Amino acid sequence: MRPYILAETNWKALKEEKIELAVMPWGATEAHNYHLPYGTDVYEADAFGAAAGKIAWEAGAKVMILPTIPFGVNTGQSDIYLDMNLNPSTQLAILKDLVTVLHRQGIPKLLILNSHGGNDFKTILREIGLLFPDMFFSTCNWFQAMDKPKYFEHMGDHADEMETSLIMHLHSHLVLPLEEAGDGSDKKSKVKAIREGWAWAERKWSMVTEDTGIGNPKASTPEKGERFLKDTSEKIAELMIDLANLDINDRYE
Repeated sequence: MRPYILAETNWKALKEEKIELAVMPWGATEAHNYHLPYGTDVYEADAFGAAAGKIAWEAGAKVMILPTIPFGVNTGQSDIYLDMNLNPSTQLAILKDLVTVLHRQGIPKLLILNSHGGNDFKTILREIGLLFPDMFFSTCNWFQAMDKPKYFEHMGDHADEMETSLIMHLHSHLVLPLEEAGDGSDKKSKVKAIREGWAWAERKWSMVTEDTGIGNPKASTPEKGERFLKDTSEKIAELMIDLANLDINDRYE
């Protein structure tokens, strides 16, 4: 039993505990090229939450890793078979209910550990923050925490070398041979400002990629995934420790 994993701990261990920071991993269920499982984002969220939570807990931080929410915003993938979608308004409703529990229990801080590029919690947390002004809310994307070119040869953002390497390390039995994977090539927008990144429009997934991947996975190895998981988890743990120790009434310097 890991005392920082809510799904594993028990009432005997928790009834006298004072948790400072709840961590809510949030993933998605969607196709990841031909070779990775639909649950890739969920497996990654579980792994980063548990690994970072362990480091933070052993450093004395009172953190609690909540069960991963397995569905995310997949509005751009509505025609990809069994890609499961939650609308942002639904995410807000779910979050409001769960934060109500944390608030009632006296847990003052929440970190959303995001594991899916289609999720964007900034505007949602602005609204939640008005409803619960005596709490502290934050979010992070683990996939943006590190300098990826230091770990991987080929860049992408979906079922790429990074994600493939991670799942090869975490759940190798769920990864098909790389020769069965698509090359993850994608089409770019015809709108210059969108290509340059200072304008945005949602990608229509079936128009952008044939294999549902974006990024070449062919150079993936479990060793790369293990190294990236270790280094990224250490960095996320630092964030958890800082948040757990933060005085929310004295948060700036």
